[in-house]
Amino acid sequence: MPKATLTPYSPQLTNHSMKTQLDSPKAIIAWSMYDWANSAFATTIMAGFFPIFFKGFWSDGADPVVTTARLGFAHSLAGITVALMAPILGAIADQGSVKKRFLAFFALLGITMTASLFFIEKGHWQLAVITYVLAAIGFTAGNVFYDSLITAVASPKRMHRVSSLGFSLGYLGGGLLFALNVWTTLSPATFGFTSDVEAVRFAFLSVAIWWALFSLPIFFVVREPQSEGSFTPGLQFVKMGFKQFIDTFHEIRRLKGIFLFLAAYWLYIDGVDTIVVMAVNYGQSIGFETKDLITALLMVQFIGFPAAIGFGLLGDRIGARNAIFIAIGVYLFISIWGAFMNHKNEFYVLAGCIGLVQGGIQALSRSFYARIIPIEKSAEFFGFYNMVGKFAAVIGPVLIGFTAVAVKSMGYSQDIASRASLSSVAILFVLGGALFYFVNEEKARTEAKNHYAEKNNK
Repeated sequence: MPKATLTPYSPQLTNHSMKTQLDSPKAIIAWSMYDWANSAFATTIMAGFFPIFFKGFWSDGADPVVTTARLGFAHSLAGITVALMAPILGAIADQGSVKKRFLAFFALLGITMTASLFFIEKGHWQLAVITYVLAAIGFTAGNVFYDSLITAVASPKRMHRVSSLGFSLGYLGGGLLFALNVWTTLSPATFGFTSDVEAVRFAFLSVAIWWALFSLPIFFVVREPQSEGSFTPGLQFVKMGFKQFIDTFHEIRRLKGIFLFLAAYWLYIDGVDTIVVMAVNYGQSIGFETKDLITALLMVQFIGFPAAIGFGLLGDRIGARNAIFIAIGVYLFISIWGAFMNHKNEFYVLAGCIGLVQGGIQALSRSFYARIIPIEKSAEFFGFYNMVGKFAAVIGPVLIGFTAVAVKSMGYSQDIASRASLSSVAILFVLGGALFYFVNEEKARTEAKNHYAEKNNK
């Protein structure tokens, strides 16, 4: 069996079956169903019950500002770990044609750790953090390989719509399971639970089952491009992947359009992710009731389902770049207005605004990037894409945590400290939007194409 080699891409590496898979409805649906599967983790765990349970159950009796900082640092730890792993894993997967195997491994890690949250007892916040971090690693690292497989199922002209379909199904699937789990916590006796605490703990287990079940189509239906050589597990292959990562980093530095986009994405997606993972905790800190926060999260999910599809169509009509700018503007407004709201109806309006743009900015950013990178290096380049996204997720939660602690240490109330922490996120949208203004899609795509054509001809 030949060893895997880091060879330049050649057209012969894409076989006929891969070409016939492009834009196939069956392959597109199978790929999109993974978003349906793992979005249950993002909704029920990351955005919904974990922050609530972490504050009221695993950190029972702790100061609310302290739990905010702990939660922010937990998200950041997961982000740092994935950020360091993602580009190397992507480089390895591109050379060995093992995207699906890596996806399966990290999905299994996420599923197992999510199920393990069910068994953690009250007051054990340290164990909850460790388990959550491992689950988040499985979730986010798996997305490196899931995202990169979009180039195997969608042609460039269909990428905006296919990417948006994935996110929209994610909102719908995640929202449906979240709604069911909310119902069980509001009426635990109906489902045979003795308390809402028991219902929430079962919700963690339900996410693991959902994630595992609906992940199956992508593994049985979607075929990935085959490269020369084969995957050889072991230290040597990791070294090869690390070397390829360093080489690709130098390549990206030369590709100004891609580099500039990644810098812009790093900043504005940080603001998006921070609002996603910290919104419930923020609402609790300024006095909103849990039922109001859960209602708002459900609004985001079910508004996000059609809105993500709509943003895909909007991207086709006015261009992904312009549509992303609209979403950044809405998020800037949200981060400022959210710091001053006082009534639950304002929180609902805020949730509606987030639902309108959240899936859109995520989907169009993914497809915009997929259209400007070399297709033969999709996992490798998506490794960088996910790396900067996860490093961004390090900055945002830490920024909120430190701002809250710093403002309170100056003598201000918990309410003011929490509000100031949210407004600090606005700077990320301003800087991200400013950098994105200088990104030209056609120029970036042509630059990358010419660069690798010239390199392969040498």
